[in-house]
Amino acid sequence: MSIPKITSARHVGAHRIELAFDSGESGVVDLADLVRKYAAAAPLLDVVEFARFRLDEWPTLVWDCGFDVSPETLHARATGKPVPWSPARSTA
Repeated sequence: MSIPKITSARHVGAHRIELAFDSGESGVVDLADLVRKYAAAAPLLDVVEFARFRLDEWPTLVWDCGFDVSPETLHARATGKPVPWSPARSTA
């Protein structure tokens, strides 16, 4: 399975981002749980700071505070499909 590539990302309110992928799939992810879970994301509790994300060259969703979320994780959250290394992924 290839790594999904994010083709667009748009802040849609609070800690939610609408994503589109090169596969044609799209969806909205709510990252509030990650922002609350990780100390590196603490500045992103401020929704104005959260909205200042960008896509880097991978493309990965990144913020200036050093927090990032991988395209695989975002794809799984947006589509409901597990990431390739997920224990929930069936090998049968």
